[in-house]
Amino acid sequence: MKVPFCKYESSVEAHSNVSDVLDGEELDQVAELESDFISYIGAKYALATSHGTSALHLAMLALDLKRGDKIVCSVNAHPNVPEVVRHFDAEPVFIDIDPEAYNINLDKLEAYLEDNKSKKLKAVIVTHIAGQCVDLTRLYSMAKIYDVKIVEDASEALGATYKGQRIGSTGADITCFNFSAHLKKDVCNGGMLVSNSEEIIDRAKLLSSHAMKKDDEALEYIYDVVDIGFDYSMSQLDAAYIRAQIKEQDNNLKRIQEIAKMYNEALKSVNHITIPEPISDEHPYSLYIVKVDKNRDSFALELKKEGVEVGLHYIPLHFLSYYKVKYLLKINNFPVALTSYQQVMSLPIYASMQDKDVDFVIGKIKSVSATRV
Repeated sequence: MKVPFCKYESSVEAHSNVSDVLDGEELDQVAELESDFISYIGAKYALATSHGTSALHLAMLALDLKRGDKIVCSVNAHPNVPEVVRHFDAEPVFIDIDPEAYNINLDKLEAYLEDNKSKKLKAVIVTHIAGQCVDLTRLYSMAKIYDVKIVEDASEALGATYKGQRIGSTGADITCFNFSAHLKKDVCNGGMLVSNSEEIIDRAKLLSSHAMKKDDEALEYIYDVVDIGFDYSMSQLDAAYIRAQIKEQDNNLKRIQEIAKMYNEALKSVNHITIPEPISDEHPYSLYIVKVDKNRDSFALELKKEGVEVGLHYIPLHFLSYYKVKYLLKINNFPVALTSYQQVMSLPIYASMQDKDVDFVIGKIKSVSATRV
């Protein structure tokens, strides 16, 4: 028996939507997805993109990021976060993390903003690890005080809530979603840029299609180019498939939380394993991250031999050669991220897991743990 780290979810409706596209049905699946997403999230505007990274890159364009500008982010994020910043020859600034939720440490973030007031400091990108949020009320207050934009990386937070509101509608300037989340690859790619700002969304829409403007009354092939954009468009096939995912997301999250409860109850007393401590009862458990008190890599390798695949979220950015060399970063610059990186791993958790799969994972963790001294 083998339990993969992730498995893509499909449905009859997804197949039906895709068939509609292949059959030439006159329905704009991308426009329908954007409308569905606005209704689901509760935001004013949504713009579909080819990938989650495309949404982040387009967010930087929409904020008019320029050479020498600075964007603050967690040192515990996927490489696409600082990557989209560097594409503008702007500078990412890394902040250490909270030891429990693995998100950006707001105390350290506030200290940095207080000590580094500058017009070059444009925004903070906040990654919601496992879909669990930082104190957004405090974050948005800090943004007003220090005059910075807030971009939320919600790659693992589709359907997650903060004080009852879905992420994407809570007050960020821009929120970016990824429908093929990191290490959880799906059969389709797609992202979504969400904002309540008409100015931001208008600029994003313009730049998402080569900054081309057309006169609705002129011939279709007549256009002008008014800025430097790119092609971030989502395909009709991807949109059709993702529309079904959105409809199923709440039920999927409910099942995922049931699995998390099974893990919590079975693993809470297992030696060498520390289960996640949610900061609120709204934790969606998009990832189920445990700590292994010693030899995490060997523990993960033993699980792999036993048929259980695990994931790592993420290698701290200051470990990666490009950022380490360019910014002269030392391993000990971010001690919390360093310690967490040496201990954490994500267990399989997805809606199509059956109880027997969960029990199999639990059994293997217990047996490997029993071999540790």
